[in-house]
Amino acid sequence: MSDEEDYFRKLDQEAKARLKSMLDAEQDAAAREARKDLHFHKCGKCGSDMTTQAFRGIEIEVCSNCGAVLLDPGELQQLAGKDTTDVITSFFGMFGGGSSDG
Repeated sequence: MSDEEDYFRKLDQEAKARLKSMLDAEQDAAAREARKDLHFHKCGKCGSDMTTQAFRGIEIEVCSNCGAVLLDPGELQQLAGKDTTDVITSFFGMFGGGSSDG
């Protein structure tokens, strides 16, 4: 086999590898989007639809079936007020979320 054939074979393999990588990335993105669409505004407890309701000036999601409440990051602190015992901060800190704003 000649050097020229090896060169073009290598270029072809590299192009195929780049194309496969791009297609894999697109498929991964499409799969993530499909999962998001499947679970968007669904209750984590029973799977029913969540509705957005205003509560004390905060928009929270409430399950239309079982009444479970979903709070976005920071909403619990806004609703509960400043935690002088740092219980909430330490609880969320155990899971790697939230930070102490003191």
